[in-house]
Amino acid sequence: MSVSCSNHYLCDSDLLCCEDSSGILSGESSECSSHLDSLPSPVFLEDSIAGFIEEERNFVPGFDYFSRFQTDSLDASAREESVAWILKVQAYYAFQPLTTFLAVNYLDRFLDSRQLPQTDGWPMQLLSVACLSLAAKMEEPLVPALLDLQVEGAKYIFEPRTIRRMELLVLTVLDWRLRSITPFSFIDFFACKLDPTGNFTGLLISRASEIILSNIQEASFLAYRPSCIAVAAILCAANEIPNWSLVRPEHAESWCEGLIKEKIIGCYQLMQELVVDNNRRKLPKVLPQLRVMIQPRVSSSILSLSSSSSSSSSSPSKRRKLNNCLWVDDDKGSSQ
Repeated sequence: MSVSCSNHYLCDSDLLCCEDSSGILSGESSECSSHLDSLPSPVFLEDSIAGFIEEERNFVPGFDYFSRFQTDSLDASAREESVAWILKVQAYYAFQPLTTFLAVNYLDRFLDSRQLPQTDGWPMQLLSVACLSLAAKMEEPLVPALLDLQVEGAKYIFEPRTIRRMELLVLTVLDWRLRSITPFSFIDFFACKLDPTGNFTGLLISRASEIILSNIQEASFLAYRPSCIAVAAILCAANEIPNWSLVRPEHAESWCEGLIKEKIIGCYQLMQELVVDNNRRKLPKVLPQLRVMIQPRVSSSILSLSSSSSSSSSSPSKRRKLNNCLWVDDDKGSSQ
């Protein structure tokens, strides 16, 4: 007996809503007190964060996943292209940073367990759409339709039923564990550790979130756990605040049990290099001065001849060229 894909998917969505997420900090709010007020005591909070650090290894790819990119057994450029597309869609629809990170997390965990067919690149695009769709359904109050989600330079457009089948495959490979532990599970806590007064907590969280997303394409961060990435992002954000540039990464090891100083320093140094490079790229370019050319005077008889000829032959020709050019560009965009 066949089962309707849409009905089956709705049942799966209902199951997702029943997942127990009480132990995961979503990191959606920029206020430190939003997560802390509901917890009984700071000791309980630190124990919870230490528990996240202990469990985070279950929500990341295996330890050899990054090395497979280094040995070219996995295509790093294909992953970078997929993550770049996810970031474009995130900006287009103003998705939360957590949604974007979850989508990339699903993609990496899937690639760590399954090998996609080596074809024209459409399997990777389909996987990217499915992962972003699942992440949006987990975190966003309003989720675009599957066809509307395929924007911002998508090379291939897939039917909704094809995407749903891919979503079910991703769910199966991930063992339905979508409520992952991410850096956004930690940044509120680490921001409060660095700024107990709360004067700069919101700024630290906001800037750290930007730093995490700006570096998410870099495969080198796959060598670090979410908690380590969160610490490094908070420290990089603190360095941009006056009088806080003296905060050292080795001091962050004492923020919570389970943090490793060497990992924090390595991740922080890598992130600092990339943040500096990104800031340099954003600097305004100095444009060369342009020479203004004065249009030469033309006699009225030449103007009358040119206007009469253009009305009979030149204008339609130009319109045809413009239309053809636009048609060619549009065709290339839809076929690539």
